Amino acid sequence: MTFGHPWFLLLLLLLPLAAWLKGKHGRPPAFLYSSVQLVRAVLNVTHSRSGAFLAALRWLTLALFIIALAQPRFSLGETRAKASGIDIIVALDRSSSMEAMDFELEGQDVDRLVMAKSVLRDFIAKRPNDRLGLIVFAGHAYVAGPLTLDHDFLNSNLDRIEIVSPFGAEDGTAIGDALTTSLNRLRGLKSKSKIVILMTDGQNTAGKVPPLTSAEAAQALGVKVYTIGVGTRGLAKVPVYNQMTRQKAGYQKQPVNIDEETLNAIADRTGGKYYRADNSERFGEIYNEIDRLEKTDAELKKYTDYQELFPWFISPGFGLLLVEIVLRHTLLRRLP
Repeated sequence: MTFGHPWFLLLLLLLPLAAWLKGKHGRPPAFLYSSVQLVRAVLNVTHSRSGAFLAALRWLTLALFIIALAQPRFSLGETRAKASGIDIIVALDRSSSMEAMDFELEGQDVDRLVMAKSVLRDFIAKRPNDRLGLIVFAGHAYVAGPLTLDHDFLNSNLDRIEIVSPFGAEDGTAIGDALTTSLNRLRGLKSKSKIVILMTDGQNTAGKVPPLTSAEAAQALGVKVYTIGVGTRGLAKVPVYNQMTRQKAGYQKQPVNIDEETLNAIADRTGGKYYRADNSERFGEIYNEIDRLEKTDAELKKYTDYQELFPWFISPGFGLLLVEIVLRHTLLRRLP
């Protein structure tokens, strides 16, 4: 058994002294007599020990409360957790252009968002000791998952991300806003390394902050940005919609337009690197390379599980206090 606040046990040493001082001074007389002759008839009555018994109950109660304050507990064992000190924010494009079907996953044609989610899940699984967060963006950027070591929670949020409608006001590609929102989650944190992985398949067409302005802010904050251009080279199979019903009417080949110059500039300015994910294999290789580049020794933190025992002292203490009060006012009542 150990104690969370063992210095409280020093108060136990004061109890004998307090009891001795109280007994030395005694209680004030209940009646005053001009002569002891008036009470000679009761002088030979045996002295009652009720007062000593009640005092013992009170001192024992105080002792139990002091032990409870010292927080007695049993150690149930230690849990060791690793934390690398690397904080990673992933900024994921979910604009309507991410519907392009230019990737293959498990033998099936999939859109860019499905492919991005798949490689991101693998990346998360390889970084169990890192805090990861998720920013999603189209015409606007918002936090889909705060920085956390709870990667199951992060994956559940990732599953809920969907591509925005091409007919909605939210559509667009706000690269600068996405990077700024990512930096806001990392700013002020004390980390060994701060990283943003920004994935987009287009050009900056929305938002309030220019991408290179955000890159300058990242450079000032010491945040390294890895940028990934998502999409095949040349032509991609893009969905075509019926303008009346707003339903998919099929697919057609359209040229892929990724602002690689800006993405390169962002990466270069912050000490990161630009990648082009133009097929499924390359997409996975990119995250594997980032995983290899951004490694550090993990910090080992120990957590001890305890079974708290203070209720076993507080409860009897209150019980004895109640008994003492009841006896003092009933069977062992003093006059007056």
